[in-house]
Amino acid sequence: MNTGSDEPGEVAVAAEKTQTDGVQGEQRLGSRAPAFIQARRMLHLSWQVCVFVIGLAVVGVGIVMLPLPGPGWVVIFGGMAIWATEFVWAQLVLRWTKRKVTEAAQRALDPKVRRRNIILTSIGLVIIGVLAGIYLWKFGLVMPWKIKDQ
Repeated sequence: MNTGSDEPGEVAVAAEKTQTDGVQGEQRLGSRAPAFIQARRMLHLSWQVCVFVIGLAVVGVGIVMLPLPGPGWVVIFGGMAIWATEFVWAQLVLRWTKRKVTEAAQRALDPKVRRRNIILTSIGLVIIGVLAGIYLWKFGLVMPWKIKDQ
């Protein structure tokens, strides 16, 4: 379990600069456990095991929610955020994911992409409307229950 250093109390610092509200700063990598926990090796190891187990449970629930009703991906990323409080690898994965989501959002706001998406959606809705019209013309509107029999 890598916390960024072999010495207690030390943390790795990211070289990558980030923009937050116009202020540039360095994001800290490594454990975000309180200092008194980081100072004691066994306590810190126990802390990491607990964080890993809780994060694993949340990710597991998110995986179960993928085929079932529920916000599966949101819960999975929540579990990754829990892991990112303690593990460098999870922090890097979460940082990469945030960057990709931001890039996708910027691409979606591009006027050419928006125009294409609107055109494709309109064509799809017209096709669905035509198919529904043909179905209703051929079979009519039949309710799944019989109101007259009651």
